[in-house]
Amino acid sequence: MAASSAKHDVFQAIADPTRRKLLKLLSKEEMAVTVISEHFPMTRTAVSKHLRVLADAGLVKERKVGRETRYKLEPEPLTELKDWLKYFELFWENKLTALKLLVESDSEKPSKPIRVDKQ
Repeated sequence: MAASSAKHDVFQAIADPTRRKLLKLLSKEEMAVTVISEHFPMTRTAVSKHLRVLADAGLVKERKVGRETRYKLEPEPLTELKDWLKYFELFWENKLTALKLLVESDSEKPSKPIRVDKQ
């Protein structure tokens, strides 16, 4: 798996909200770091550091065009995250189904008044 050989794993890379915003921004089109920096309230150097973490995790690719560096999204490593979430989605579906059955079985029983003791 390509993500496991990267310097940073995908989960670590997307843990930061700024990097998640970067991925969303780059999902639309390839962009130069100067253009990307205009979307964030931080220095171009700080944006470049975030992009480096994403590149090390294989989530973005960079290429030189003249004097500028352009970045684009590489979504393939996100399949690791998708697979991990899918496992827990099944867990929650099972729990929600059990809850639904419990609620529906309770609604078929006659309800008893709730007694409240005054202290």
